[in-house]
Parts: sequence; C-alpha cells; structure tokens
Amino acid sequence: MAKKEKISDKKSALLNATLTLVNNHGFHNAPMSKIAKLAGVSPATIYLYFEHKQDLINTLYLEVKESFSACAFEGYHEEMSVKTGFELIWFNIANYKLNQIKEANFLSQCDNSPMIDEAIRIEGLKNLQPLLDLWERGKKEGIIKPISDYILYSFTVYPLSFLLEMQEREIFTLDEKVKNETFQLAWDAIRV
Repeated sequence: MAKKEKISDKKSALLNATLTLVNNHGFHNAPMSKIAKLAGVSPATIYLYFEHKQDLINTLYLEVKESFSACAFEGYHEEMSVKTGFELIWFNIANYKLNQIKEANFLSQCDNSPMIDEAIRIEGLKNLQPLLDLWERGKKEGIIKPISDYILYSFTVYPLSFLLEMQEREIFTLDEKVKNETFQLAWDAIRV
C-alpha cells in the first residue's frame, strides 16, 4: 500500500509541476527536465507514468477538466428549471475560476492552444454534457435561443476567463455585485 501511495505522490507531483510551469512559462517553455526538477524526481521517472510530454499535458488537461466539471455541476439536478439550473452552473463556474486560479488559467491556455490533442479535447467536453443537455432542453422549451452551443458558451462562460484575467492583473474586481450583473448579462444574451 505504501508503494502505491508513493507512486501516486510522484505522479501528482509531476502533474502539479506541469501545471505550475505551463501557467508561468507556457507549454513550450515547460521542458520535461524542468518539470522533473520542480516535482523533485529524476527526469527518467516521468516516463514511468507518461509516454511523452504530450501524454503528460493531455492527462493534466483531463484531470483539471474533470475537477472543473465536478465543481460546475455541484448541486445541479435535471429537474431544475432551465434558468435556475443555468444560474447554479454559471455561479459554480465563476466560483471555480475565482478559487482554483491555477487550474482555471491552465484551462484558459488550453482553450487557446493547439497543444491539446483534438481527441482529448472532445473527451474533455463530455464532462460538460449536463450543461449541453440543459441548453438543449432550454431550446426545446423555447427559453434559450436556438443557436450553436459554441455561441452559447462564448457568450456565457468564456467572458469569465477574460474578467478573471483582468482581476489577476488588478485592473478589475469581480465581486458579488459584478458577478450578479455579469450573470444577468449572460442570461439575457441567450434567453429568447
């Protein structure tokens, strides 16, 4: 049992080191040697857990996407009205991005980078299925505009990444009042 925990610790250390280096220096300036050094393991140890850097990045992406989704859908039930369900999910996402800054920054970089394999990106999107199902129900009920899910996401969730980047740079503050106003704008953008 202790050996299994030790293995998990090294793998977690490698994933955390990758998260830190990618956030601070970008994908291309996070070589395996720096990842190993930051994780406190030998470079050869990485290859016990990951085939190559792409495998490491893809694994990290899926793990972060899963934690993001778990937070996004906390407390959500399919029986909720479309607006109530969307509001809960939206605020969960906003709070995740405010409280899990390293992870949120990593996901934002992944959204704007070809570093994530397309098959892995599609697998990661499966974690958002409850939101997509809610939007589909909203479209069928005539509550949400019958437009592409990509457009819905770009007008509702994606702006949070921009606002949080401005907050990180201390240009803007996303307090409760602003979060409420931002949600209302997002809802107004997609409702019929």
